[in-house]
Amino acid sequence: MIDTHTHLYVDDYRPEGAPATDFSGQCAAVDRAVAAGVEHMILPGVDREAVPMMLALNDLRPQATSVTLGLHPTEVEADWQEELDEIFSHFDSGRRIVAVGEVGMDLYWDKTTADRQMQAFARQLDEARRRKLPVIIHSREALNETLEVLSDYRDVQAVFHCFGGTPEDVERIRAVSDCYFGIGGIVTFKNSHVDRSLPVIGIDRIVTETDAPWLAPVPHRGKRNESALMPLVADRIADALGLTLADVDTRTTANARQLFNLGKK
Repeated sequence: MIDTHTHLYVDDYRPEGAPATDFSGQCAAVDRAVAAGVEHMILPGVDREAVPMMLALNDLRPQATSVTLGLHPTEVEADWQEELDEIFSHFDSGRRIVAVGEVGMDLYWDKTTADRQMQAFARQLDEARRRKLPVIIHSREALNETLEVLSDYRDVQAVFHCFGGTPEDVERIRAVSDCYFGIGGIVTFKNSHVDRSLPVIGIDRIVTETDAPWLAPVPHRGKRNESALMPLVADRIADALGLTLADVDTRTTANARQLFNLGKK
């Protein structure tokens, strides 16, 4: 089982009062996930401040984690080009980076930054194309704008992270990109109805994720999420598709390994 989207590097996992250099809590969260059957975790970048934290955790747990680089749409400020220059410099540092992300469009909080977000999204898709890397897409209240940008990058492999859309949304996305769909804790929520989209997506294009520390699955909803809860997500996917948990584990793991070029275990 692979958690394709987890922010285990953030301060939420650091022991209270511990210095910023103390990653014992983050390492413990990774270890709990491994003990729960999650063999690998993708740590997505969101801004320049996240980079040293991701790299630190990756250094401490190199077999269980991989790192991506990107600028989250809600973090696209006036100096976004300079920030991306700094973030992208790590591609040439000798570190193995498995994707560009998380990037995309988010108009839930602020619609006035739409143009700037679209420009930043396009630049990061350019970088992914140049480096032949997949892209982790964040799209919230902005599917039209996301697809408008993505339509010029049909050759770039992508995953729609934290997908919560309808079967119709799946078809709209597929008209632009033969992408994967990241399914997380939302699928366990009573009123989400994401399970109706799963048969349309199909198991061959599903990858599992938690988006920890957010969106903990039922029965932990409202609490801090972590990758160790990944089996609850996989179990709900299995129910929705009429598969066994073992089948979902095997097939989504293979999907994630292919998407992020992780190789075979």
